[in-house]
Amino acid sequence: MRATPRTNKSTSAARESIHALLHELNFKGMQRVLDSELERCERDGIPAAELVQRLLGEQASYVRERSLANRLAQARLPWQWTIDTFPFERQSGVDKAQVMGLADMDFVRRADNLVLIGGPGTGKTGIALGLLRQACMNGWRGRFYNAQTLFDELYSSLADRTTTKLLMSLSRMQPLVIDELGYLNLKTEQANAFFRLMDQRYGRVSTIVTTNLDYPRWYEMFNNKPLVDALLDRLQHHCVTIRIEGPSLRSEVPKKKPTASAKTLAPKASDKAK
Repeated sequence: MRATPRTNKSTSAARESIHALLHELNFKGMQRVLDSELERCERDGIPAAELVQRLLGEQASYVRERSLANRLAQARLPWQWTIDTFPFERQSGVDKAQVMGLADMDFVRRADNLVLIGGPGTGKTGIALGLLRQACMNGWRGRFYNAQTLFDELYSSLADRTTTKLLMSLSRMQPLVIDELGYLNLKTEQANAFFRLMDQRYGRVSTIVTTNLDYPRWYEMFNNKPLVDALLDRLQHHCVTIRIEGPSLRSEVPKKKPTASAKTLAPKASDKAK
């Protein structure tokens, strides 16, 4: 007689879990008839609740994995870098605590921008890719673009009159990474289309920019002072700027000098040939 209350309590908990899973999967039809179908199974002596719970749990996990895989594919990550694998110990110009703080994605939730300024090989792209991947892991749909590729696509869209459609698509990317915004030969039409993009994204979604040019030198790149004034006004409003003044990570890691014992034990070239 005492087993019945425990069984009912367990069944009730299972039903609540099933309803939660159905709501997550947006299976409204199944959710509508769930209770009546479970009551029929229980009335006929069929213990179905636990089975349905396990099946829906597996389905929910599968959908989440597929969704993540799709987000990562759409992000067009050129390298599978993560924040955890960034070589902070080799880059003295990067504040690890600051970057790891960005990885909690609060700046994306606030629609803040991030600009990484530094010389070639200092890790700007690695940090940007790591944060983009982290955003995908947290459910956002972002995209990586090399700056030149982005400007080329914007220019091509002007020719076939698809600029509005392209800008609408890009304005939804959260976050949008624009990599290597620097020494580019830009046409007036490209600069204008880029400003339109940043204006549409302003205050709505996060943009991550990596560049080897500090802000004052953007005037040379775009060669249009009023446009750059307006662009920087939008980009720098609610923006985190990180200037990396450290060594290039592409340089070889200096090898440790062998100890005296190692020198003694190391085989000679003539010995290797034998």
